[in-house]
Amino acid sequence: MSLAQTLDRATRTARAVPQPPPGAVAGSPEAEVRAAYDVQDDLVRFRLDRGERLTGAKLGFTSEGKRRQMGVHDLILGRVTDGMAVPDGADLDLSAFIHPRVEPEVVYLLGRRIATVADAFAEGAVAAVAPGIEIIDSRYENFRFSLADVIADNTSAAGYAVGAWQPYDPAAWNRGVVFELDGRPAHMGSTAAILGDPRRAVVEAARLAERIGLVLEPGWLLLAGAATPAEPLTPGTHVRVEVQGLGSVSFTARPAGEGAS
Repeated sequence: MSLAQTLDRATRTARAVPQPPPGAVAGSPEAEVRAAYDVQDDLVRFRLDRGERLTGAKLGFTSEGKRRQMGVHDLILGRVTDGMAVPDGADLDLSAFIHPRVEPEVVYLLGRRIATVADAFAEGAVAAVAPGIEIIDSRYENFRFSLADVIADNTSAAGYAVGAWQPYDPAAWNRGVVFELDGRPAHMGSTAAILGDPRRAVVEAARLAERIGLVLEPGWLLLAGAATPAEPLTPGTHVRVEVQGLGSVSFTARPAGEGAS
């Protein structure tokens, strides 16, 4: 069974799998990264073959501190589908997840086709912006992985919720973020934690997408990166994120089979 098949089975059964042994993906660090994105391609294709539709892309390791912690020097790119979407205000059944975590995001709505970095600088690249919540859920045991492992696992992408779209103002990028669990602030931060300026996310996503031959399509979402540390998502938890000037987004995690919608 290939690594993509193993990770897909882990996703479908919500059962973690062991981390691959070192060097299992391939060769030098650069070759490992290239091979890991090939595995990611196959993993995403399994979802599309089951009828899901690509809805966007997401960035990982946008925090310098997180990159230092993981011993990496670049961002990573994953993809999201409509099968991962969680409606704002919904009850979320946790039976589809292994050991999920949640984190606050800024989400961009892409307004044009972005095939190169130059396209990311073009007028209309971003059509709107919204507050978001990302659910990450590594398919590996104990949420442990190497850089190549997490790229292959589609950057732990598992779910996302997006609030109401707001007009995009490129001058208003340093916004306060409140990340609440059960009505109490778990973290407070700023969108400036995302690459120093979340507007850079579009350029960085274009750079990484061009490297792997992915075109970012108009109407896609771009999850720009986490503004605070992630927190475990447990049954019964109400998650809410508010971004200054953009509004809020929320959902409630329910035990498997209990009141999900």
